[in-house]
Order: sequence, then structure tokens, then C-alpha cells
Amino acid sequence: MDKIKIKDLEVFANHGVFPEENTLGQKFIVSADLYTDTRKAGKTDDLTVSIHYGEVSAFIEVWLKKHTYKLLESAAENLAEELLLKYPGMRAIRLEIKKPWAPIRLPLKTVSVEIERAKHTAYIAMGSNMGDREKYIKDAVKLLDSVRGCTVKTVSDLIETPPYGVTDQDDFLNGCLELETLLTPRELLGELNRIEAEAGRERIVHWGPRTLDLDIIFYDDITVQEKDLCIPHVEMHKRKFVLEPLAQIAPYKRHPVYGKTVTEMLGELE
Repeated sequence: MDKIKIKDLEVFANHGVFPEENTLGQKFIVSADLYTDTRKAGKTDDLTVSIHYGEVSAFIEVWLKKHTYKLLESAAENLAEELLLKYPGMRAIRLEIKKPWAPIRLPLKTVSVEIERAKHTAYIAMGSNMGDREKYIKDAVKLLDSVRGCTVKTVSDLIETPPYGVTDQDDFLNGCLELETLLTPRELLGELNRIEAEAGRERIVHWGPRTLDLDIIFYDDITVQEKDLCIPHVEMHKRKFVLEPLAQIAPYKRHPVYGKTVTEMLGELE
């Protein structure tokens, strides 16, 4: 991606572990790389299709003055999140906050925290075979869209499918959605588990009946292999009830391990 750079913006604010830092305040120096696509702005010479670095700089100053944190880590984390939420064209940010002459009773010129944060794309599979199946799924979409840092971009049609694994149960309604998120995979899993629990999900029988089932199928192009989190979903390439709705919204999304598109994997099953 292209970058718009803000370097060494000076802000007088009240952040620090010591009470006098929060009361008296001190100077902080902020630098930021704003990752975006400048092609359209470059072709049209139109500021409205770019990110206004003057507005961003003013926002950083006001925001750092308005809030107080003990840790630079907290200030950087929360500021980066606010900027990514405020500016739709900002896909990622590298943010550094420097604290000159930090009070550690040693001859230190400056200390800083530098982080990189970005917007990610996740695909979530949804299923239900108990009660009002459609309502459970639609409510889950609304709840996920309301999570801070999450925006539902596209939702597939819902399809009815026979049960998988344990076949002595009612048919499922299944669908998929595309999610833009600032959450990490682990944080996203926590939100999905919370929404399932609010829908009355009980994990009693593996592959058994459930009011709501939410699974991370893809998260960007990363792979994760942990005890309770596997991305891409370990069985997704075998499940037509996942691939069929997923093909509606991401037909050419490529599996980062197998190298096949969703359409190709669905064609192999059919």
C-alpha cells in the first residue's frame, strides 16, 4: 500500500505513570505512517479521495490532550484504533509516540512505543438447527456488526442442509459473512463465543444440535494452529454447507494452504 507520513508532531499532553505527569503534563512527539491507496487522489488531484494529513494531525493533538493514560502502550493502542475507525480509507497504520526526557533519573534522551495495526478481513460461517434458526443467525449478524472495530460487509443467502457428523438431528440453516475487523483472531474468537453463549449455545455433544454456531473460516491469508483455534478452519474444504454460501460472497478467495479457490473446492465436492 501507499503511505502518507506524519513525522515528529509535537503535542503537550498528560500521560505517565507518575501523578505529576498526569497533572503537569509534558511534550510528546508523534509520527505516523498512514497506509492507504493514493492512486485516485494522484490521478484526480482531489483531496476528498485521500487522507487529509492536516486533519489527522489535528485529531491526534486533540485526542492525546483529551485522554490520559499511564502507559505509552495504552495511548498508542487506543489512538491507532481511533484513527482506523475514523478514516475509512486508512487500511493500516504505523504509529510511534515518543516521550523525551522520560523521568527515570538517568540521562535518557527519549523513549518511545511503536506499533502497527491494520484492518483485517475475516470470513465467518454461521449455522443453526434449533428454535427460530433464521432469527438466531440474523441476530448474530447484528451483534457482530455492533462490536467495536467490526463491520459486516457482506452476508450470503441462508441455505438448508442436512446435519453433519451426528445425523440424528434437525436440518441446519447455514450461511457465511465477510467481516472487516480490527480484532486479532483470538479476540474475534472470544466475541464469537460470547454471541453463541448469548444465543443459548451449549457444547454438550460434538457436532450435536445447537442454537448457533459461528466459526472463523479465513482471516486474511494467515494460518493459525492452536489447541482451540485453527485458521483456515480445518474441515472447511470438506463441507459443502460452508463452501456453498461462501462461494456467493468470496468465490475467488484462495485457501492459503491448499492454494485452491472456494469455487474450486466446492466444484471438487460436487
